[in-house]
Amino acid sequence: MNERIKGPGRFSDKGLDNLTTCIQADIDKGLIPGASMLIAHNGKTVYESALGLQDPATRVPMSRESIFRIYSMTKPVVSVGVMMLVEQGRLLLSDPISKFLPELQDLKVGVEVIADGVPHLRLEPALQPITVQDLLRHTSGFTYGIFGDSLVKAEYRRAGIAHPRMSSDEFIKAMGQVPLMYQPGTVWEYSHSTDVLGVLLERVSGQSLDEFLSERIFKPLGMLDTGFWVEEEHHHRIAEGFDVDPVTGVTVRMNQPRRRPNLLGGGGGLMSTMQDYLHFAQMLANGGECENARIISRKTLQWMTSDHLAGMPHARSGQGYLPGPGYGFGLGFAVRTEPGSAFIPGSVGDFTWSGLAGTYFWIDPEEQLLAIFLMQAPEQRNHYRQLFRNLVYAALE
Repeated sequence: MNERIKGPGRFSDKGLDNLTTCIQADIDKGLIPGASMLIAHNGKTVYESALGLQDPATRVPMSRESIFRIYSMTKPVVSVGVMMLVEQGRLLLSDPISKFLPELQDLKVGVEVIADGVPHLRLEPALQPITVQDLLRHTSGFTYGIFGDSLVKAEYRRAGIAHPRMSSDEFIKAMGQVPLMYQPGTVWEYSHSTDVLGVLLERVSGQSLDEFLSERIFKPLGMLDTGFWVEEEHHHRIAEGFDVDPVTGVTVRMNQPRRRPNLLGGGGGLMSTMQDYLHFAQMLANGGECENARIISRKTLQWMTSDHLAGMPHARSGQGYLPGPGYGFGLGFAVRTEPGSAFIPGSVGDFTWSGLAGTYFWIDPEEQLLAIFLMQAPEQRNHYRQLFRNLVYAALE
């Protein structure tokens, strides 16, 4: 059953109707299976809609109960968890990560050079240690084996980094055996940094990542359907994508959420629902508190949502700067630094992140606005992030 809620707020009925119409039209064309959308203003939900199919194979309709792979929308959650440890005095942002993860001492940087017409890697020593801050803001020098190509990324693929059958200890050992792509503290590079943070959090807290997040964030916020896997009695609620993307013709591949993985991926492993992620996002919008639970202090959250790339002249010089023009990066979030430059509307100070399968959220403190978009269509994620944001601001009076 598709659901639509409209409530109080500075949003026009015409604009919200247009949002529904545009997304439903693309669902009717078979471009995406379905989508769940929510807008909150001044702490109240003013729009919620579940459109299309939760699973195109079974024809189950999308609903408020649908469970999504949120992939990298896991990163802000784990980043908040790490900052909770900072607030407890158990670590500092300036701490070298080798203090907690000795497997990551003496890392080398892979520099591509040409010899006899053939590119190869020259390994150079890191000039400074990777810090906790570097992991949080993606300036560690780590990378992914996907999102572009390079000789270093090829080394990641050969090493099978972050394979779901790895244990956390095996993952960190493997990370210690591949070269860095950049010198630490110099270039923003999307990477396994938050996966490393997840293991660091486990070592410092003495708890597994799922136990820590459940005890310290999910249960206090009432996020009862969020975790690294879905129990069997809830498998019927898992949202799925098309087998083949109808636009690109690419086979759609997403992770397996129906059993506990060995490696609890702090960078992209969570499953969640619209209502659960709303509780997390509303906590952020409220300055660290929601559901009568104080998760993190107001000043710590301000610190997290400030631009931590300022003063780093080469930060945006990497292969792909995903925050995009007009945005810096804080501790777990892209942060808007300019009213213009970006190809999406927003306000200076808004902060955001997204997930590989097409999930997306942002918080605009100036407008007292948060919005969440959830779908399972990886190939279409960039288009719908922009489209959804354009339509939301178009409806704001």
